[in-house]
Amino acid sequence: MRTLFAAAALAATLLNAPAVQAADFNVRIVNLTNGIWFTPFLVAAHPEGTSLFQVGQPASAELQAMAEGGDIAGLVTTLEGLGATIAANPAGGLLPPAQNTDVDLNTDNTSNTQLSVVAMLLPTNDAFAGLNAITIPTEPGTYVYNLPAYDSGTEANDEILNGGGAPGVPGMPADPGGLAGTGATGAAAADANPTVHIHRNALGDTDATGGTSDLDSRVHRWLNPVVRVVVTVR
Repeated sequence: MRTLFAAAALAATLLNAPAVQAADFNVRIVNLTNGIWFTPFLVAAHPEGTSLFQVGQPASAELQAMAEGGDIAGLVTTLEGLGATIAANPAGGLLPPAQNTDVDLNTDNTSNTQLSVVAMLLPTNDAFAGLNAITIPTEPGTYVYNLPAYDSGTEANDEILNGGGAPGVPGMPADPGGLAGTGATGAAAADANPTVHIHRNALGDTDATGGTSDLDSRVHRWLNPVVRVVVTVR
C-alpha cells in the first residue's frame, strides 16, 4: 500500500474515479488508558491505495510531526490534496484518560473508502495511536476497532520532560496530567528499529526528582490497546 505522500501524484486520478457506495457514519474515539492523554485526533476517510503510515517503513515528515509533537497540520494538508473527508480535532483539544469524543462523517459522492485515525500519546517521545486505512463498512451496524500504540521510530525514547516536541528535538512535550517528575538522565538510546513499529511501552521509574525517566512507572505505563474506535454506520 502506498503512503499518502507517495500517492500524492495520483491524486487527480483517484479523485476522478467513479464514485463508490457512500457511507454516512459516526466515529467514537475512547481513551482506554490510565494515565495517558491524547493530542488532537485526526480522523479521515481517504481513497483506496493511500495510508497515513506503514508499519515497517520509515515515518514521513508529516507523521513525525504528529508523533513527536501532536502537530497534525501536515497530515491535514496532504489529505486535503487527495480530496479526503477530514475531521481534525473532534475533541476540541486533548482527550484525557477514560474520556471519549464523537464525530460524524459522510462520504457521499466521493471515492473515500478508507478510514484512518491517529493521535500522539502524552507524555511520550514519539508514540501514537493509529487506525490505518481500514475499509469503511457500508452495511448499517456497529464496528469496533482496538488500536495499539505505535512508535514512529524517529526519536529516542529518552523519557525526559523538557517541552520538546518539534521534529528532531529530543524530549517530551508535556504531561497534561501533571504527574511526571524532573531531573531524568534518559531512559533509552536511539531505537534499534528506525521504522514505524509497535511501541515497547514507557519504562518510567519511581524517582520524582531524578532517575532515568521523568515518567512514573505506576501511572504512565500502558498495555495495548490504548484507544477504541467505534464506527456506527447508519
